Parts: sequence; C-alpha cells; structure tokens
Amino acid sequence: MDSILHLLEKVQAVVWGPPTMILLIGTGLYFTLRLKCLQVVHLPRALRYIFEKEEGEGDVSAFGSLCTALAATIGTGSIVGVATALRVGGPGALFWMWVSAFVGMATKYAEGLLAVKYRTVDENGQIAGGPMYYIQNGMGKRWIWLAKMFAFFGIITALLGCGTFPQVNAITESASEAFHLPIAAIGVVVTIAVAAVVLGGLKSISRVAELVVPVMAAAYVIGAFAVLFVNASAIPQAFAVIFESAFTPHAVLGGAGGTIMISVMTAMRTGFARGIYTNEAGLGSSPIVVAAAKTKSCVRQGLISMTSVFFTTIIICTMTGIVVITSGLLETSELDGGLLSNAAFNASLPGDIGMYMVTIGLIFFSFTTIIGWCYYGERCLVYLFNSVKYILPYKMVYIACIAVAPFLSLKPIWLLADITNACMAFPNLIGLLGLSSVVIAETKAFFKEEREKDKEKERGIAPT
Repeated sequence: MDSILHLLEKVQAVVWGPPTMILLIGTGLYFTLRLKCLQVVHLPRALRYIFEKEEGEGDVSAFGSLCTALAATIGTGSIVGVATALRVGGPGALFWMWVSAFVGMATKYAEGLLAVKYRTVDENGQIAGGPMYYIQNGMGKRWIWLAKMFAFFGIITALLGCGTFPQVNAITESASEAFHLPIAAIGVVVTIAVAAVVLGGLKSISRVAELVVPVMAAAYVIGAFAVLFVNASAIPQAFAVIFESAFTPHAVLGGAGGTIMISVMTAMRTGFARGIYTNEAGLGSSPIVVAAAKTKSCVRQGLISMTSVFFTTIIICTMTGIVVITSGLLETSELDGGLLSNAAFNASLPGDIGMYMVTIGLIFFSFTTIIGWCYYGERCLVYLFNSVKYILPYKMVYIACIAVAPFLSLKPIWLLADITNACMAFPNLIGLLGLSSVVIAETKAFFKEEREKDKEKERGIAPT
C-alpha cells in the first residue's frame, strides 16, 4: 500500500504541477481579457437571469440546471477544504482563492456557452452535452480522442473520485462525531437516499437540488453572519492579514513545531488549487448539466453558469475562511480540516450550535455533490459508448460505491480524485481555447442584439 501511495503522490505532483495551474489560470485570464471583464460588467444581468423564466429546448429549467451544478460543486471543499487551505497556505490562500474565482468565472461562462451551443439529443430523447460534445462537434472529428479522454476520466472521477468516496466519508465521519451514530447505519441511510434520487434521473436530481441547495446555502451563510456579528471587531484585521500574507511570508503558530513561515508561493499554489477544486471552473464537469437547461440562448445560459463560481467561492468559501480567521484558532491551535471549521463556528456560538450547523451543512452539501456527480458520470458513459443501455448498470455500480465508501481509507482516494480531476481539466481547457473564437463571436452577437433591443424600447418600439 505504501508503494501505491508513493506512486499516486508522484503522479499527483506531476499532473497538478505548474503547467496545469498555468493553463487553468491562463485560460481564465485570457477569456477575462478578451471578454472585457464580462464576469464583473454583466454579473448583475447574470443574477437577474437566474430568476427569469425562459422557454426553450432542454430537460430542466435554467434555475434547476444551476442548482444541480451547484449541488455537485458545493461539497467538502467549501467547508473542510477551505480550512485545510488556510492551514497549509496561511490566510493569504483565501486571497488567491478569490483570484482563481475571478478568472474562473470567465472560464465557467465559456464552458456554459459552448455546452448549450453544441448540445445534442441521445436515443432516449434526453439532452446530451458537455466538453466531449463541444470538442467533437466544435473542433472536428480529428479531436475525438480528446473528447473520449475527457469522458473516460469523467466516469472514473464520478465512480472513484470526488463524486463518491470523499463525500460519503465526510458525511459518515461528521454525523458519527456530532450525533454519535454508528458509521454502518449512516452508510446505509446515505446509500438508500442516493439510490432513491439518482434512479429517478436528471429531473429527480434537479428537483432535490432546487430544494436543498438554496436552503442549505442560505442557512450556512446566515449562520456564518451570526458568527461574524459576534466577531465583528476582528473582521477588519482579518481582511488586513489576508491581503498582507498573500504577498508576504506569514507566520502561523504550529504548537510544538513552533513558528512555520509559509511562503508566498505556497499560499498562491494552495489558494489556486483549492479554489479550482471548490468551484470546478475549467474542470469541465458543470457544462454537462448546463447543456440540459431549457434555454434559447447559449450566452444567456453561460452567464447563469458563471454565477455558480460566485456563489461557491466568493460567498460560501469566503464565509468559511473569514469565520476561521476571526476565530483566532488558525494561530492558536493545531486543528485542521473539518475539526478547525467546527471549532471556529462553535467558538462564537452558545453550546454546540456551531458544530451542529457545520455538520448539517457538510452532510447536505456532500449529499448533493454525490447526486450531481452521478449525472456527470452517466452522461460521460453515454458519450463514450454511444448508447444509453449501460445507464442502469452504471447507476448500480455508483450506488455500490456509495455503500462501501464509509469503510475505505481516504488518502489514496483523495490522491486518485486529484489525478482524475486534472486529467479531465486538460482536454476541456484545450477545447475551450480551441473554440475561443466561437465564444467571443457569440458573445458579441448577443450583446449587440441586446443593445438594439434597448434602443427600440427607448424609442417606444416593441421588440420583434
């Protein structure tokens, strides 16, 4: 086992090395510049579109598509991952998470636009879309190998990576610690709940996501605001230390280990990696469900899609990070991951309210990630085999993975998840850059038409 772990660690270091990080951040920066900071200029419009009903071809509403994408994105990374990033990279890691989210919104916009533009229909009459389709249909048949590479690693990630094992383990461990329940019993409940949802298909997954995601996200943010209200006097200093340590070495007290100087590069690398993991911008996962949205405009859906990065990293992850920093536990304790988040919320709330709030949030966030990733893997499978006949066997295997997850060691699973994520990102980013001219042309055409509509309204002419 040690030799396998050592091999996985070496592969992880290679696939998540500087070239991959530069490609991820560089792609987002390229689209940010070419689209003239669209993620800032048109964010209000994108937020408005979320709540405006639009008719068009698709399997679920635009809101349902966004909620399903958020369901698969807001998971352990938003709570456990942020605390881990702060422990490894210092408070400055949160700043670099914001940077990754800023450029990642432009990447997510491009993904959503292309997903809708190049979507198709499978033999069951369901929408099929995502990186594998926009690579093949947009770049041409000579790039099919790249599309198949994405689909293959998408299935592996769903079954063996961040879609199943880490999420289930987070649910069982946190619920066991907080509510003193047997891990086996928790595993059975989670398995039955997942089966009940995923066997119902995308519409079932979307309905659950529409119900759970907004409620849990709002509850988590409200709880975080309650903690920050108590720690209000520490907030200005928290932001000061975030910006300061993003560009200068920051000292973190490490118990017996004394003072550990965290380098600027460590903060940057940790922040970028954790930010990308939490919002999945560039990985190519969320375009799979974005393609299923009922819409007539690929640009409109791209704008809605980019808000998922805003909600995930700018809102949820920031709340977690500020709570941890203002608690003071980052400098005065050796706690890490979920334990650090639990303790930070608990420190400012009476009784064990903070622990229960974080635990319940982690359970629901992880559960929605599980059901969202089941759909991602399913669509990759349909593309890879060009058939829907393997969907039910795939779901049975997926449910079986959920059942055994509570009893597996996490370290090799996390390493495998990191590796397969990078292997998904590479073909997707190549596809985005290869089709960048399409993204830019569609964007220009859409906003030109919108400006003409606005002029007609000003002149009192009903738009055609």
